[in-house]
Amino acid sequence: GRAVAPETKPLPRLFVLNKPIDVLVTHRDHKGRPTIFDLPSLKPPKWPATMPRVMNIGRLDVNSEGLLLLASDGPLAQAMMSPDTALSRVYRVRVRGALSPENIAALAEGVTIDGVSYRGAEFVEEYGKSGRSNSWYRCVLTEGKNREIRKLMEHFGCVVNRLIRVQYGPFILDDLPIGAVKEVPPAKVQSFLDYLASKGVKI
Repeated sequence: GRAVAPETKPLPRLFVLNKPIDVLVTHRDHKGRPTIFDLPSLKPPKWPATMPRVMNIGRLDVNSEGLLLLASDGPLAQAMMSPDTALSRVYRVRVRGALSPENIAALAEGVTIDGVSYRGAEFVEEYGKSGRSNSWYRCVLTEGKNREIRKLMEHFGCVVNRLIRVQYGPFILDDLPIGAVKEVPPAKVQSFLDYLASKGVKI
């Protein structure tokens, strides 16, 4: 019954989840497969009754792992996923095969695959991590289309066999255990909202 002004709107809450592989990013799966919301860290008693209902910001496919952000606020989630906001997503990628310097340069310029245009993506080899048949790369995207990294790699003759997201915007995975979740401190959420506002994005 009370009017709510922007200055009285509760501060959105953000959570970082270290998503395991073989878990779907959805609330419910009609085939009964496990989802992130079946993880112990997102269910009582580890997820207290005082916690808000949250939605995932973007997705990671079932075979991908690492940082997944969860938000209590729909407009914030939409703003963070928007290509116009262009938040960087950082991944560690292990592939069978290797990219040539020409491949890496082409990826940086942006490529079109099967009629779909992909923005420029930064790929840097992790020297000392690669083996005889596999190579590790650090990849930075600012868009995040469906299965983007896998499609880019396949386009250049490589096959992704491990994909770990380690950062989304200013939020990092750090040493969070697999399957665990932690809340982003309110001060960092406010700082991020201020950054979005400076870019003309209002939540």
